[in-house]
Amino acid sequence: MKGEHPTGLVVGTGDYVYEVVRPWGNLPHGMQSGIISHVAVDARDRVYFYQRQDPPILVFDSDGNFLSGWGDGRLRDAHGIYIGPDDHVYVCNRDEHEVLKFTSEGKLVLTLGQRGRPALQAPFNHPADVAIAPNGEIYVADGYGNSAVHRFSPEGRHLGSWGVAGAGRGQFTTPHGIWVDRADRVLVADRENDRVQLFSPEGDYYGAWADLYHPMDIYVDAGGTVYVTDQIPRVTMLSPEGKLVARGRPVLYGAHGLWGDSQGNLYMADTRMREVSKLVRRPPAAESSR
Repeated sequence: MKGEHPTGLVVGTGDYVYEVVRPWGNLPHGMQSGIISHVAVDARDRVYFYQRQDPPILVFDSDGNFLSGWGDGRLRDAHGIYIGPDDHVYVCNRDEHEVLKFTSEGKLVLTLGQRGRPALQAPFNHPADVAIAPNGEIYVADGYGNSAVHRFSPEGRHLGSWGVAGAGRGQFTTPHGIWVDRADRVLVADRENDRVQLFSPEGDYYGAWADLYHPMDIYVDAGGTVYVTDQIPRVTMLSPEGKLVARGRPVLYGAHGLWGDSQGNLYMADTRMREVSKLVRRPPAAESSR
């Protein structure tokens, strides 16, 4: 992966228009990327790739320069990643049935689940994604062996779970992505049911958003706009109420992971291409005409 490669592709509509750059991120000479499952951005706009080979965590600055790699030997099967406001890094080590919390330098500080010991309904059985609520509580989409969402205190105490297999309200078939917004709504990408479901922190059902095909991941920006990737492949931008505001097809096979930075740019992890695409946001039309 050498340099940035503007594709000439422009996607989105209205105030959500982007120029697509792929692949993004400059790896050291001789290093090859593996299957990049997910991507996240910290408070300093450093970008973290989560890949299925050592080192599983690759860290880049906002210009795409490689900074560090870590997690060798501890992270076996990369899936979901989330970076909290204090820059702690939470990851799903999917096939080891655990969720781990690290410092941004890679020091392990919290373990949820028992390594190598899957559990039916109770955490975890191949967990897919993790998200942090504004109050620090931890939510996990336990999406491959179970069909559940689990809630934990910031210290890791299990507070409760909800969900069973199915297509009804509060049921899941592969809960694959999860996010908690500023209103404390828990948004879950219910992949095989082609919808995003919304819940209270305790799991009370609020509703669902459709018009999605196998949604993969969810990201909510500081303004409340909800971004959902699916397997069309495309990215859909929704208002906090679920109204469609923009949509585009920026990647070739579908973004398995999605995150945004402080400048409004998006990063999308395409597992089949083993690369990350950067969507560079253009100024809104009103600003560009001034």
